[in-house]
Amino acid sequence: MLKHYNITVTGKVQGVWYRKNTLEKAKELHITGHVKNLSNGNVYIEAEGNHDQLTSFIAWCTLGPEFAKVDDVSFEEGDIRPFKCFEIIY
Repeated sequence: MLKHYNITVTGKVQGVWYRKNTLEKAKELHITGHVKNLSNGNVYIEAEGNHDQLTSFIAWCTLGPEFAKVDDVSFEEGDIRPFKCFEIIY
C-alpha cells in the first residue's frame, strides 16, 4: 500500500551533499518524491513508497551521507501525490 511521508531533517544537513545522496538512496529504494533545502538550514523531503521502502528510507535519513550530522528526523503521513520520480528541488 502506497504511503506519503513529509520528512524534516535537522542538524548539519546542508553543504554536505545531503540532497544528492537522498536522491540516490530514494532511487535505490524506488521511492518517488522530492528533497529541498529550507532557509532555516533543515532539509525537507516528500517521499512515497510502501511501508518497507519508507522504513528503510527513514533509517537512512537518520544517518545521512558521510559528512552530515543529523540531529533529528521527524515525519508525518500526508496525502498521496502523483510523483513520477524523485528529484531535487532548488
